[in-house]
Amino acid sequence: MLIDIRANATPEDSRTHVRFPFKLDEPACAVGIHFEYSPKCLDDDSRARELLEQSFEKYVLPEQLALAKERLDRHLPLKNLITLSVDDPAGYRGACHRHDPVQSLWISEHDASPGLMKGKIAAGEWTITLSVHAVVTERCAYRLQVWAADEVEKGEQP
Repeated sequence: MLIDIRANATPEDSRTHVRFPFKLDEPACAVGIHFEYSPKCLDDDSRARELLEQSFEKYVLPEQLALAKERLDRHLPLKNLITLSVDDPAGYRGACHRHDPVQSLWISEHDASPGLMKGKIAAGEWTITLSVHAVVTERCAYRLQVWAADEVEKGEQP
């Protein structure tokens, strides 16, 4: 296992990036990535409405504020969103900006999960970047696992 991290994000982490570098000591056949976070949704409806109204006051033009508040229910339930991107020693290998709170991803020379680019799995420093777009719950627990693997292990955690 190259990375096995359990951590928490809070609302203060919204609109930030967290980088997790790891080193491949030698070329590999593939890199597997498992990422999950929870909870996905804010279950407290009154808190969700309060957050939306605060956001409207900050980001909506005054002449559109009444309409935004009238349509507030269209934005419920509020959800946490954390996505990830991958860099290899040569640079960008792709991003998985998905809403799925559980993702099993794969990169190899001949195949890759959607959003990631297949190609040689070179030795050197790689980085997984978590983009914490929004945390609307008091805290959001996440787990990131990364491992080097054989092609036959595609998508399976070690």
